[in-house]
Amino acid sequence: MKGLDQAPFVIGPGMNPIFSAPRLALLGAVVCATSACSIMPAGGPSTHAVNKLADKGSTSINGDIKIIPVTDVVARRVIANEGSTYFADTIGDGTPVGSMIGRGDVLDIAVWEAPPAALFGSGGGDPRIVSSGATARGTTLPEQMVDSDGRITIPFIGYVQVAGRTLQQVAQTIRQRLIGMAHDPQVVVRTVRSATTNVTVVGDVANSARVPLTARGERLLEVLATVGGVKQPINKMTVQITRGGRIASMPLEGVIKDPRQNIRLQPDDVVTALYQPYSFTALGAAGRNEELPFEGTGITLSQALGRIAGLQDNRANTRGVFIFRLEKPEAVDPAMRVNARLTPDGKLPVIYQIDVKDPGIFFVAQGFPIKDKDVLYVSNAPLVDIQKFVNVIYSTVLPVATAVAVAP
Repeated sequence: MKGLDQAPFVIGPGMNPIFSAPRLALLGAVVCATSACSIMPAGGPSTHAVNKLADKGSTSINGDIKIIPVTDVVARRVIANEGSTYFADTIGDGTPVGSMIGRGDVLDIAVWEAPPAALFGSGGGDPRIVSSGATARGTTLPEQMVDSDGRITIPFIGYVQVAGRTLQQVAQTIRQRLIGMAHDPQVVVRTVRSATTNVTVVGDVANSARVPLTARGERLLEVLATVGGVKQPINKMTVQITRGGRIASMPLEGVIKDPRQNIRLQPDDVVTALYQPYSFTALGAAGRNEELPFEGTGITLSQALGRIAGLQDNRANTRGVFIFRLEKPEAVDPAMRVNARLTPDGKLPVIYQIDVKDPGIFFVAQGFPIKDKDVLYVSNAPLVDIQKFVNVIYSTVLPVATAVAVAP
C-alpha cells in the first residue's frame, strides 16, 4: 500500500500531527488482515466451512464425512432404517403356561377313597380334606419333587413319570395304578412350587427376582409390577426381553402407550430394565446451547428445534442448520457408501444440512428423527461475521484515533 507507506508517522513543525480517519481505518484493516482476524470471536465453523467438505472428493473429507441435504427422500430413508423393534412383532405374544410339569417342580398329591377305605383309610387321612358325612376320606401324600429323570414316587405304586405332562394326566395315571388296591380312588395333583415356569427380571428394578408364571398368563407390565417396578423415570427406561436366541428392546413408555406390546411372557424369558437417558447437544446460533435430554420414545427435528427455542434471529444462518451424526450405513444412499470408511463400531460420519428458509422443510422435520448423541449446530449468517469484523476494526482503531486526537 504505497499511499500508506508515504504517510509520515513523524511530522515536521507546522504540520497537523493527527492521522486522517481513512488512514486510521486502512491501518486497522491491514492489522486485521495481516493477523488473519484471529482475534475476531467465532462460535464454530461457518456454513461455507461445513459445505466446503463437499469439495474434498466424494462429498467427504478424507472419504469420511458425508454432507447430506435433508429432503423428503432422505427423511423417509432414515425413518425406514430406524430399526425400531416391537415386542409384538419380534418376540410375539406367549401362551399361558398351563399346568405342564417340569423337573424340579414340587407337587402336592391328595388321594380320596370311597368308604370303606381300603388302602389309605387306616391312617385316618388328612383332616383338612375329610369330606362331610364321612362318605369319603382323603390322604395328602408328602410333597414330591420331580427328580432329574422327571419322576416322583407314590406309595404302593412306585415311580411315576410326570415331566412334560399336565397335572390332569398325572392324576389320571396315579388313579389307574391305584385301582385294585384302593377303593374307588380319586386323585388331585397340584403344583406347590414351579422350577420351570419362571421369568427372570434383572436390571434397574426395585428387586431383581425370578417370578413364577401361572396358567393365567402374566404379561410384561404385571411381572415388572411384581418386582416393585423400575427405579428410574419411566420415560428414561428401556426394557429388553431375551427369549431363546431372540432379543428385542423397547422404551418402557412405548409399552405402556401401546397395549399390544405388553406381551404375555413365557418360561425362561429374561426381562432386563435398562436406564438409558437419551440426549442431543445444541451449539452455535441456537436459542439454547446445552445438552438436552429426550424421551426413550424419541423426538423429531421439529421438536428439537422447539426445545432449543428456535434459532437466534440476529445471528443464525437459516441455510446453515446441521446435524452431526454417526449414522448406520443402511440409512444412507448406497452411492455414498462406496469406499466410505466406517468408524470402529460400523457407523458412517454424516452431516445432515437443513434449510429452514424452505417452508416445506417443516413438514419433513415433523418426521425426521433426532438420535442419541446427535449434535445440532446452527452456523452464523455471513453478515454476522462481517459485523464482527467491523466491530474489531472499530474497537481497535477508535482508541488509537482518540488517543492521537487528544495528544498535545
